[in-house]
Amino acid sequence: MNTLFESDLHSLKRLRQGKVRDIYEVDDEHLLIVASDRLSAFDVVLPTPIPDKGGILTRMSNFWFARTASVVPNHLSGVRVDDVLSAEEVAQVGDRAVVVRRLAPLPVEAIVRGYITGSAWSEYKRQGTVCGLPLPAGLQESEQFPEPIFTPSTKAPEGEHDLNISFDEMCGVLGGDTRLAERIRDTSLRVYQEAAAYALERGIIIADTKFELALMDDELVLIDEILTPDSSRFWPLEHYAAGRGQPSFDKQYVRDYLSSTGWNKTPPAPQLPAEIVTQTAEKYRDALRLLTA
Repeated sequence: MNTLFESDLHSLKRLRQGKVRDIYEVDDEHLLIVASDRLSAFDVVLPTPIPDKGGILTRMSNFWFARTASVVPNHLSGVRVDDVLSAEEVAQVGDRAVVVRRLAPLPVEAIVRGYITGSAWSEYKRQGTVCGLPLPAGLQESEQFPEPIFTPSTKAPEGEHDLNISFDEMCGVLGGDTRLAERIRDTSLRVYQEAAAYALERGIIIADTKFELALMDDELVLIDEILTPDSSRFWPLEHYAAGRGQPSFDKQYVRDYLSSTGWNKTPPAPQLPAEIVTQTAEKYRDALRLLTA
C-alpha cells in the first residue's frame, strides 16, 4: 500500500502543516486540505506513517459531511481536486485531498461524550465530575451517560495541549457571546446523537468525538474532519461491556502500545513496529467498511 508522510505540491502555496493535514491556498475563497498518513499520539507526530490512513480519514469525513448536511452545513466546496492540481500532483495525493471553503475556525473544540472513558474516567474516579460537571455516583468505566454531555476545550497553539473549559469559560473565549456558545453546544450534541444512532446500527459505538466549527454569514459550519478514528473513539458493539476498557477501531491501540514502551510522551517519538502499523491500518479500514458499507 502507498503511504504519504508529507505532501509536496508545487502549484499551490502551502499555508501550514498540522499534525496530520497539509493545507494549501487555492485562492481567496478556497483551500486544499491533504490528509497525510501521519499519526499523532499524545500531541506528538509519530515517525511511522499508517498506510492509506489519510485516504480513509478523507472518505469517512466526506461520508459524514454528506450525512449530516441536513443538520449543519459543512466546508466542502464542490470544487474537484483535479481542477486545481496537475495530474502528477493528483496522483501524489490520491484520495487524501479535498477542496474546501476558506473559513476561520472558532477558537474552541466542541467535544461530545456519550460514554465515560479516558481522561473523563480518570477525573470521575478522583472527584465525581467530568470536565467539572457533577455526575451520578456509581458509574463504571466505559458506561454510557444518561445523556451525552458537552465538554468544550480550548484550541491550543501547535505543540501545546488543549485545555478543558467550562461552558461559561467557553462563552468568555467567544467574547461573551452566550448565544453562539449555545448554538455550538446544541449543534454538536445533535450531530453526535444522530451519528451515534446510525453507527450503532452498523455495529460501532461512538464513545466520544470532537468537532471544529466556523461561521459563514453568521451560520455555523462544520470544518476540518468529523467522526473519524482520529477525532473519535470507536468501539465494536459486539465486544462492548461496561466496567473495563474497550477494544477500539481508533488510535487508542497505538496509544496503548506507546504507553507500554515507557516513552515519556515528548519528541522524538519511537518508531512503530510493523505489526502495530498493520493492525492500526486494519482497524481504520474496518471502521470505514462498517460505517459506509
